[in-house]
Amino acid sequence: MKKKEKIKIEAEGDNHIMTSVDTPMLPNAFEKSDKEKIEIIQEYFGGIMETLGLDLSDDSLKGTPYRFAKMYVKELFAGLDPDKKPSLSVFDNKYQYDKMLIDKNITFSSACEHHFLPIVGKAHVGYISSGKVIGISKINRIVEYYGKRPQVQERMTLQVYNELKNALQTDDIIVIVDAEHLCVSTRGVKDKSSATVTMEYGGKFTDSSYREEFIRLLE
Repeated sequence: MKKKEKIKIEAEGDNHIMTSVDTPMLPNAFEKSDKEKIEIIQEYFGGIMETLGLDLSDDSLKGTPYRFAKMYVKELFAGLDPDKKPSLSVFDNKYQYDKMLIDKNITFSSACEHHFLPIVGKAHVGYISSGKVIGISKINRIVEYYGKRPQVQERMTLQVYNELKNALQTDDIIVIVDAEHLCVSTRGVKDKSSATVTMEYGGKFTDSSYREEFIRLLE
């Protein structure tokens, strides 16, 4: 790889470039079974460990390639699988609750798609019913689902917003994501105190008084 190409790649990673609201996926992304993916990743990661000079015959290390591969497929990046997308229980708002509903401090973990290092934070979601309400736990599951994939925080914020917008059939939604990025704290600038905040909103929340009330209630 040429020096100019390396510099460009480094800059793109540090600038957190997002090319699409949709997670970039290959057309054949789901042709392989989880078992096949684990076997392939296990082999490749074993090669990475050996390239680093690690002795895979050691009792402490010999199972690491398999554990790593299983963790990627079954846990950290389970949100890439559309079959694992949570079913959303939406109901008629029969009790006519027409004020703001907030689900705050939803903890999540994800991974920066530029360095595959952890993103850890909290999401805060609010909406005003237009006739539909959603099971509270489903909001948490939506955040978890979109977190469990290589991510850019801006994209994740938009994906959660759009999912709720489609389910609840309203624009009156606000999503705030507040997270720490290990690609910032452990490499590059190595700033261990900063956090990144992203926000998406629509409908009534375009009125600053609604946003201010939402943020005040988060406190």
